[in-house]
Amino acid sequence: MPVVLPLSFLGDMMIDEPLMADLDRARSQPQSQDVTSFDSSAVFLIKALFYPVTAVAFLAFCLWLGHRTLTGTYFLIAVLTFVGAAELLGDSRIDHDAAKIPQELRWLLDMVLRWIAVGACVGLVLYLSGLRVSASDRALVVWFAFTPIVLWGGTIGMRQALLYVGIKHANPRRAIIVGANKQGILLGKKLSEQSLMRVNLLGYFDDRPANHLPSLVGAPLGRIIDVPDFVREHGVNVVYIPLPIFPRPGITKLLRGLRDTVASVYFVPDFSSLSNIQSRVDVLHGMPMIAVNESPFFGVRSVAKRVSDIVMSFLILLVLWPVLIAVAVGVKCSSSGPAIFKQLRYGLDGSEILVYKFRSMTVTEDGVTRYTQVTRDDNRVTPFGAFIRRTSLDELPQLFNVIEGSMSLVGPRPHAIAVNEHYRRLIPSYMFRHKVKPGITGWAQVNGYRGGDDLPTMTKRIQCDLEYLKNWSMWLDLKIILRTFSLLWGDRDAF
Repeated sequence: MPVVLPLSFLGDMMIDEPLMADLDRARSQPQSQDVTSFDSSAVFLIKALFYPVTAVAFLAFCLWLGHRTLTGTYFLIAVLTFVGAAELLGDSRIDHDAAKIPQELRWLLDMVLRWIAVGACVGLVLYLSGLRVSASDRALVVWFAFTPIVLWGGTIGMRQALLYVGIKHANPRRAIIVGANKQGILLGKKLSEQSLMRVNLLGYFDDRPANHLPSLVGAPLGRIIDVPDFVREHGVNVVYIPLPIFPRPGITKLLRGLRDTVASVYFVPDFSSLSNIQSRVDVLHGMPMIAVNESPFFGVRSVAKRVSDIVMSFLILLVLWPVLIAVAVGVKCSSSGPAIFKQLRYGLDGSEILVYKFRSMTVTEDGVTRYTQVTRDDNRVTPFGAFIRRTSLDELPQLFNVIEGSMSLVGPRPHAIAVNEHYRRLIPSYMFRHKVKPGITGWAQVNGYRGGDDLPTMTKRIQCDLEYLKNWSMWLDLKIILRTFSLLWGDRDAF
């Protein structure tokens, strides 16, 4: 289950009771849900609405060129597009500084993949509602094909326009960071990368001497005890406090000193010591909470992942169904026994699922009480089985696992239950990999950790699985799938 910490947890560890009482009284007052001081209201609205508004506006423009009006079915398409773009495309990147060409092209590809998911969702709703649009409708074809380019180019143009207006009319805010730890340095880097925030980072405060600080930080502006005076004397507007999740002496004194200033104060919790996965902030009936370990597939993300799994699985089956039949016949003719091998393994949230594979061995094990890892030149593997294992053709029946919903195309590979029970005691955070559905292929497999049943290899594999959970995106899934195809005929770890 997800690990969620109420933000009061941080306060209880770092702030004394009188100060907590003041915070509780403030929290009981009506809270604004509009914007934070990170963004002006204009930038906030543009970030949130640029993609959906631009997509709908471009639809109206294409219909106008085709002498149509935004009514009837087209109006429903516009509404669904607005909702889908707001959820699946997320906030626009207008607040990011211009990146190098490869990064910009990667953002464009990510945009295309997300836009295809939006189109699939819109098409599904239209189909279920009984409405029809012509596949040869030029206005819709042009709109769907060119919208990602319009959004991408519009983001670049809007970024430059806002940057020009911001530099010309907005005064930069003066900021400091209290604590030159890993989280603080990362925060400083993020601030420097986003010119639209108009933040002038003056430097860091830290109790350690300069020769004990990272070279990127330079000489500190002073000790933590000096912060309140520095803030008053230099007109500091924002104070960032990156904190680890353990008691830190002097924090209460610092917060009391900052009461006598007009600076905004932000806590930037450092969860690195907790090996967190997909941490994010949620709100439960007005109470802010921080999720430390949670699945990356929440809300519309899970819908996008599921839609892409179903669409791609059907496409692969449509192309490879003769191969499946040929492999099944080859298995039956080369050795006695069923063509399909089924085994219980752990799926999402540790639930048991039945995984399908083409049988490649002369023996079968349930995988629950015992499991013997296949080794190179294993005499249990049939000659034909060796071929389909080397080319990964034995995994093709798992496409039906994907369609039924027990697996995904990309995710941590499912291990036999006996393997899970053995390694969960030896590898920290081993079970976190079950926060997502297991996959036919995964980040560990395309990085050379496909085989092997020793502790070092398994540890590396789990590290790759957790890295996938932390950094998931549609682009990463596509990258893994493409790398998997490139490895099918040359993977020396397949046996």
